Amino acid sequence: MALNLSLCPPSIRSPQTLMCSAKHPIALSSSSSAPYSKSTVSSSRRSLGEKRSRGAYGATVVRSSLDTVGPTVKVGQVTEVNKDTFWPLVKAAGDKAVVVDMYTQWCGPCKVMAPKFQQLSEKLLDVVFLKLDCNQENKPLAKELGIKVVPTFKILKDSKIVKEVTGAKFDDLVLAIETVRSS
Repeated sequence: MALNLSLCPPSIRSPQTLMCSAKHPIALSSSSSAPYSKSTVSSSRRSLGEKRSRGAYGATVVRSSLDTVGPTVKVGQVTEVNKDTFWPLVKAAGDKAVVVDMYTQWCGPCKVMAPKFQQLSEKLLDVVFLKLDCNQENKPLAKELGIKVVPTFKILKDSKIVKEVTGAKFDDLVLAIETVRSS
């Protein structure tokens, strides 16, 4: 999980406002960011590589960051994966459902399903949506996952394949996702 925390002095235009921002690029659900207490932030500053400097008005500016090594996903969108990033992202999802769209660039039904798959990712924020181009570079992974036709949608939970939908069957895909989410 990546954490970028920036505490800045009040802006010149609005002296009573303190600007603070936190970013979580690998947030796998919209509710995963819990508020951080002052003691949590101050006790972990040194381990995060704290950088202090004096800002405007003599206020102390603290900038810390805990960076992730490896791929990240964003809630509400489909993340493109390849043979190197697929398994790390699936494992990072933990017990969340992961839906993978296996497609090719030349596949007509794949092109029809792509915008519908994107809409699902925007609607179901507790599910991780990935897409894998089954090209020559990713052929070993496609073979490992047992892909015989495209589009194929694999649904994983705890890094294990639990459901599969082959073909451009949107209603079947939605039903399969709902079944895995409720289990």
